[in-house]
Amino acid sequence: MAEISAKVVMDLRGRTGCGMMDCKKALAACEGDIEKAIDYLREKGLAKAAKKQSRIAAEGVVGAYICKECGTGALVEVNCETDFVANTPEFKEMVQAIAKTIASANPADVDALLTCKVADGEQTVGDLITEKTAKIGEKISVRRFVRYDGKDGIVDSYIHMGGKVGVLVLAQGEKNDTVAEVLHDVALQIAAASPVAPEYVTRDQVNPEHLHHETEILAAQARNEGKPEKIIEKMVQGRINKFYEEVCLLEQVFVKDGETRVGKMIENRVPGTKIVAFTRYKMGDGLEKKVSDLAAEVAEQIGGKA
Repeated sequence: MAEISAKVVMDLRGRTGCGMMDCKKALAACEGDIEKAIDYLREKGLAKAAKKQSRIAAEGVVGAYICKECGTGALVEVNCETDFVANTPEFKEMVQAIAKTIASANPADVDALLTCKVADGEQTVGDLITEKTAKIGEKISVRRFVRYDGKDGIVDSYIHMGGKVGVLVLAQGEKNDTVAEVLHDVALQIAAASPVAPEYVTRDQVNPEHLHHETEILAAQARNEGKPEKIIEKMVQGRINKFYEEVCLLEQVFVKDGETRVGKMIENRVPGTKIVAFTRYKMGDGLEKKVSDLAAEVAEQIGGKA
């Protein structure tokens, strides 16, 4: 097979936290397939978990808007080239205007959004981005967005670390100050969750393929630990319960008290309130800038090519 490049080794290291030589060996054993290499490292017990995307390298802001009148909310990620631009008031105001446009216009996708007139403005979102690009001198792009309609329930949002992480939550229940407070706490929970962010509301929503894959990984881990086959099934079930506690929102431990499960916290404070859906954007997930100096450094250490 072809020689493993330093870039692929860096990507695997960033996603698993394993050492460079372990990553190189895993890639060699898996013929350069990074997803198989992640499973290989987990089976060997060298990686406890793996990020779904490559390391974060792009700049930008995740912004949110919720209409006070209709309750509809939007969450959007807008990217630029430098952190300096991302932190300017002008850029953040543009992101807020785009989020408001998504909430009011309900575009089908990013291409449709670019043709929408900016909320409270005359130019389109595409023209606004072109104008800001020319003025700022950096490429600006809308990467993704989500919209929850206020007709479908109660919408709340939480923006973490100045726009590095953003969350939008949709719930059903009575509309009052206590429910609003609890939903804000839930949004904070989703934003602050570390090292594993929730992916589902409840365990019955877990993708069967995801569950099957995780079960196979956990069984391989147990075998590599030398456990007898007759107890592997029970061990895997115990570890699957731990997996549910990590990826299912209502089964996570509430960050504010470190003891109560999120589902129980909601039940205790606002009985009858149901979390319907949520979206969590971490700015730059899956986007990567070229970092040539670091690549050269890694290449030198592992004896590969950059």
